[in-house]
Amino acid sequence: MSGKVSLSDILITLLFITLTTVMMFGQTAASSKKFDPTAVIWYEHPADKWENAFPVGNGRLGAMVFGRTDEERIQLNEETYWSGGPYNQTRKGGREHLAEIQKLIFEGDYIKAHHLFGRYLMGYPVEQQKYQSLANLILNFEAKGDVQNYIHQLDLDSAIVTTSYVQNGVSYRREVFSSPVDQVIVVGIEASRPGAISFRAELRGCRNQAHSNYATDYFQMDGYGQDGLILAGKSADYLGVPGRIRYVSLLKVVTEGGEVKAGYKDLRVKGANSVTLFISAATNFVSYKELSTDPLIKAQAALQAALKKDYQTIKEDHIASHRKLFRRVSLDLGSTENSFLPTDERIKNYDGKNDPNLAALVFQFGRYLLISSSRPGTQPANLQGIWNESMNPSWDSKYTTNINTEMNYWPAEVTNLSECASPLFKMIKELTDQGSEVAREHYGCRGWVFHQNTDIWRVAAPMDGPDWGAFTTGGAWLCTHLWEHYLYTRDKDFLAEYYPIMKGSVEFFLDFLVPHPKYGWLVTNPSTSPENFPDRPGNITFFCETTGWMSPGTTLCAGSTIDLQILSDLFSYVAEASKILGVDEEFRKKVLETRAKLAPLQIGKSGQLQEWLEDWGQKEKSHRHISSLYGLYPGNQISLSRTPQLAQAARAVLEQRGLVGNGWASAWKMACWARLAEPEKAMDNFLYYLKNYVFNNLFAICSNALQVDGSFGMTAAIAEMLLQSHEGSIDFLPALPATLCSGRVSGLVARGSFEVSLEWEKGNLKQAELVSRKGETCRLKVKSGRRPKVTGSGGLVSCKKVGRDIIEFKTMAGEKYMINF
Repeated sequence: MSGKVSLSDILITLLFITLTTVMMFGQTAASSKKFDPTAVIWYEHPADKWENAFPVGNGRLGAMVFGRTDEERIQLNEETYWSGGPYNQTRKGGREHLAEIQKLIFEGDYIKAHHLFGRYLMGYPVEQQKYQSLANLILNFEAKGDVQNYIHQLDLDSAIVTTSYVQNGVSYRREVFSSPVDQVIVVGIEASRPGAISFRAELRGCRNQAHSNYATDYFQMDGYGQDGLILAGKSADYLGVPGRIRYVSLLKVVTEGGEVKAGYKDLRVKGANSVTLFISAATNFVSYKELSTDPLIKAQAALQAALKKDYQTIKEDHIASHRKLFRRVSLDLGSTENSFLPTDERIKNYDGKNDPNLAALVFQFGRYLLISSSRPGTQPANLQGIWNESMNPSWDSKYTTNINTEMNYWPAEVTNLSECASPLFKMIKELTDQGSEVAREHYGCRGWVFHQNTDIWRVAAPMDGPDWGAFTTGGAWLCTHLWEHYLYTRDKDFLAEYYPIMKGSVEFFLDFLVPHPKYGWLVTNPSTSPENFPDRPGNITFFCETTGWMSPGTTLCAGSTIDLQILSDLFSYVAEASKILGVDEEFRKKVLETRAKLAPLQIGKSGQLQEWLEDWGQKEKSHRHISSLYGLYPGNQISLSRTPQLAQAARAVLEQRGLVGNGWASAWKMACWARLAEPEKAMDNFLYYLKNYVFNNLFAICSNALQVDGSFGMTAAIAEMLLQSHEGSIDFLPALPATLCSGRVSGLVARGSFEVSLEWEKGNLKQAELVSRKGETCRLKVKSGRRPKVTGSGGLVSCKKVGRDIIEFKTMAGEKYMINF
């Protein structure tokens, strides 16, 4: 064999090296087409706008990653950066005018009642504070030229955004994640050629440019040592409330090779082999009424701790923490060729039948967002989770509680993310602070009350205007989540801790409810059915002095259907909780006596479930809110088996509202259709949602704005099609559509604290696995003539029939049971 090396040998060797590096650095799961289409969202191009960027979050720190190759933008959020500071909206003495307002409403003089409500019962200031954008990390890369093999992807299973491409023969790869372990956002950059990474970085602050002529927010950008940047600033005054938030964000760069030099406001990296950027951020926020911590010390502590660990360790710890939650549930509904398309194309090509696993991806995306925006110790997920690029976001990116905040947490229990709801529970407890003042000053009642919106400062008074603010059952609705958590976990200590909160809400309504002079039933007054203007005599357009604009009428009424449904649920939950805990026997009797006097649900002349006590129409034909259907879902007062007439009336409402609405409306309708065992109707809403109410990254759309509620709601609705347990028994595959006729799911949770896994084929359940967490008796709903065989570790388990199509068997805590049909 000759020792000479030919030119062709050299070229072949160089080609081999190039191909190898492309494989090493240029491939992602998406580019290789060897990925799980239920857990990867990807494009073949950068995000064209913020709404289509990919989100990462650790519950506290969020980022939206664009994936650009020339000037990358990573938009940053810290969950406690809000405008203003601690304040109070309570209006002293409002209770003195309550009786007159109630009298006017009962007499039908709704517009005059509206004026008085606005003048005496609205909180002041009328509006609330805004969630803010923290910063933008800008990476301006020196490398220019055409880009090939571009892939931008979000892996839901690892919670990492990866951007890979080839430019000038060099393969580049970037990874971005927000670590819940180390409390930093990490950006890793690598290249296939040594010395190929050069860029300029800026950590740019955000200011309210729309209000720049009088805004009082400010920031300063500086170098931080020789290899870092610092951004420091304060929040804006707003609505007369001083901006008292102080914040700091720090960036440190660690390179392999090359040079790093920080200027007075930017940082340059030249000729590096690989680069890791660590970003920490903190504010002076301690609680809704205390701002005393030093944000610099807090940000430095997180950054310094992270710098003691290498990139791979931080990444592995992050993935392990995320997967501990995310991998509790898996869902496979079947893949096709369409399942492996880029996600924007996948959505565009979807016809409702050709990609069953797109529903699984939507399902898992909602779970991913909840893990990323709501963890123990953080704030709850707001209207946009923790992601917001605007200083004036839609609806202030607050907590809207006439559907949206509740929907955010619908999937928490059933999809095995129970601890992700703990921030919501803490917020409910905090709301009782000002909520008790509002109850006393606005209404002259005991207990506590909360309406349709709050912010990080936990204000509780009516806001926006009477048409929205008169929703007195916002806090009561939130309290139903406390009971649901108990039903799913059977955590008696939790129930004992939160029982006083639930009781306080009921105490308010025991005082607030009044007899209707015409019907004699107990009703809420004033009341409203969220945001829906009834078409009734005299409900004309008028100028509202509270809002300063022309109102199409007023929503004020007495005893809206949703109010009475929520209270019927909450009263029964509190009564049952007091029985379980062995307390308040006399109070329990009073609660049940009062519940029996609540106005019953009404069916209108068109066969629909009435939204109000009177059979009024609505000014907006296909209104987005389906508030009267709370009792169907998420409540439990309307049932195909127990109340078939009401179920038919609920169906009439859904038919009347149709498909039009917004993202969260589609999710709510889909869940309601699942409760009515109409899977094809549910899937009609799913298809309409994907074609009209999602961005390319699967974030839900509400009036052109990004919101998380619809994404969460879709996860819950899909779960509702696969598993129901609200009727006191577990129902497998209660609303399975033909397009999802085969599949498997593992890790869902049923009430009674049972973990459920299912496998089905051609519409028939093959096998179910059930893990009993607390040793409760298990009740199963079975189809007629299909009595299952249940086996545990000790063999065949004895089952007995306890009702029509219901069997039960005893379980042991921690035991697994196989159910075969």
